[in-house]
Amino acid sequence: MSTAARTPSAGGPVETPETSPETAAATPGTPRWWFRPVPLARIAVFRVIAYLFIPVDVFLTTAWVRAHADVPTEWYAPLLVGRVLHLPTPTHTVVLVVQWALVLAAVLAATGRAPRLLGVAVFLLYAEWMVIAMSYGKVDHDRIAFLVALAVLPTIGRARFRDRRSSEAAGFAMAAVLVAVMLTYFLAAWAKIRFGGWDWPTGATLTRAVVRRGTDLSMWTLDVPYLLPAAQWVMIIVEFAAPLILLVRSDRARIGLVLFLLGFHVMVYAGVGIIFLPHCIAILSILPLERLATSRRRTGRAPVPGAGPSGPAPGTG
Repeated sequence: MSTAARTPSAGGPVETPETSPETAAATPGTPRWWFRPVPLARIAVFRVIAYLFIPVDVFLTTAWVRAHADVPTEWYAPLLVGRVLHLPTPTHTVVLVVQWALVLAAVLAATGRAPRLLGVAVFLLYAEWMVIAMSYGKVDHDRIAFLVALAVLPTIGRARFRDRRSSEAAGFAMAAVLVAVMLTYFLAAWAKIRFGGWDWPTGATLTRAVVRRGTDLSMWTLDVPYLLPAAQWVMIIVEFAAPLILLVRSDRARIGLVLFLLGFHVMVYAGVGIIFLPHCIAILSILPLERLATSRRRTGRAPVPGAGPSGPAPGTG
């Protein structure tokens, strides 16, 4: 894998969205697909989003992990990775050290300095934070794509908002996150059928969820015959069709896909109060985030005094 970044060649053909390497046709899973160059500006934007989400996650969305510092260590039943790597038992001191070291490393990594060193530190600390979280009888599946994102970001190296180059290393990283997002949905459908059987789509799965956790926005669905069973079949079919995500190429398709996925998660949250925020952050990596850096560069550029919009340069008429 080449880590060298590509820049537009002077005097060469103009690269358009239709002819750029990222939108060129490629079969998913092939080397050409895995290493399609991606703008480094996209990495710079996504890196800030991902790293600044970590303090939010630690103190708000998974603040309950901190409570494991005060429970008996005998309750700790480490995940397989914890047993294989002989990770320390989460005592009061261990939990607090991991918590604050993770937050500090994430904030520093968001500045873009020492991206490899700080990025590796953030990944290892967040992985340990998740082992502490999930070793007490409950394992969430909404962390996988975000963990993959934290794992691959350090492999790219330095990336700046104003960077106009593209990179195969960045392309591989974003492809890895995209695959992880896809597998989250596909394996969720597989797990539904594996553990719930075909009773999951044919039974009262969503009805039970709405009865237990329903909101004012969803209780009405209990009075509409066949609506929730139909929604169960739609969920299963769409999740099993998740590999189609790998076919997205154009910016318009990427934006549409992200709006569809985020819309689904917002709908679930509105209906039963469940939101998979780390997974939603990983979904944002699909977007052409470099457009934010480009628009910022354009709006921040001061006009040249005396320069007309299209007239010839002085002295050339």
